[in-house]
Amino acid sequence: MTDKNIVFLNGQFMDIDKAKVSVLDRGFSYGDGLFETMRAYHGRVFRLGLHLERFCKSAAEIFLKMPYSRNELSLIISDTIKKNNFQEAIIKLTATRGSSDPGLSIGSALSPTLLAHARPFSPLPKEYFAKGVKVITVPSSAFRISGLRGQIKSCNYLSHIMLKKMADDQGDFDAITLKDDGTVCEGTTSNIFIVKDGVLMTPPVSEYVLAGVTRKVVLEIADNQGIACRLENFSNRDIYNADEAFLTNTGIEILPVCQADYCRIGDGNPGAMVKSLRRHLLNLIEGECK
Repeated sequence: MTDKNIVFLNGQFMDIDKAKVSVLDRGFSYGDGLFETMRAYHGRVFRLGLHLERFCKSAAEIFLKMPYSRNELSLIISDTIKKNNFQEAIIKLTATRGSSDPGLSIGSALSPTLLAHARPFSPLPKEYFAKGVKVITVPSSAFRISGLRGQIKSCNYLSHIMLKKMADDQGDFDAITLKDDGTVCEGTTSNIFIVKDGVLMTPPVSEYVLAGVTRKVVLEIADNQGIACRLENFSNRDIYNADEAFLTNTGIEILPVCQADYCRIGDGNPGAMVKSLRRHLLNLIEGECK
């Protein structure tokens, strides 16, 4: 925590110590809400439009009527960064359905809770990018929200938390979820890519796979660079036999994976494609967030 930490809560900017949410808030009671995590470089959020598009679409899918327009949300995020005087930051935008009497039924007159919170960005150790990280795959762990056609960043992250604990306990960076049939889905907070014979592959977006913003940007870069790419389901054995593998999300950008379930990937070092994609991504970020 910094000396100065200002958050936006329900129409007002205030010190984080003064920000309070009701014990009857459905985000607290039921995990009834969603969030979006963004990364600011030089005080500007990279691909803010894509983040807000996903955030607003997810809100509509869970019948949460957002009290602010996208332009207003953009200004809230920008002002939160400025008021904290952050240049390199992580910004989390959280919306819940608001406070209500106990019960699962959604009331029509609820006033949503909206919170914007920024914190200084803490980079991963450089050796993670130089040497790669290890992951585990977990059978029958793929998470979906019943009644939704796609994956969203729900406020109920208990499954992800337990899987991350499992990975941490084994000294691994992340856990990769698998469906009952062994199909690879995603990490606890990341999308996964593999490379085989020069072809880049990642699972297609589904109710088990989030439409990651960094994932989308990587696919754009691959297309621009003429890299063959397939949105294709694969198994954990395909990860073991891949030439390269990497994770993507807003905070880690592109992170090489050198080992999965004690199986070395490729020669055990970050490969040429992941290095190239990461270089292009960082150049793109620098160009858009000057």
